[in-house]
Amino acid sequence: MKNEIFNDYVENIVDLYRIPKEELFSKVKRMEVVDARQMVYYLCKKRNMSLTLIKKYMGDNGYDIGISSIRHGIRAMEDRIASDSDYKQIINKIK
Repeated sequence: MKNEIFNDYVENIVDLYRIPKEELFSKVKRMEVVDARQMVYYLCKKRNMSLTLIKKYMGDNGYDIGISSIRHGIRAMEDRIASDSDYKQIINKIK
């Protein structure tokens, strides 16, 4: 069940950011790709997915990431949401 939620978030986010799904799960460091990844982490965490499960799903798609990096991404997205109301609207739309 959680895997379906993860996949739905990924599909919505790559559509929103207009990036290929393959880039989301690559080591690309362009701001929009990093931002999209961090949004995936944030949304998954808000659906009560553990950091370990988020790491597993990212790894299942070919993106190896540490739990501390996921934690950092979640905090970065929380900061963006707090300072930019556009992010709040996007999050609500995706949820």
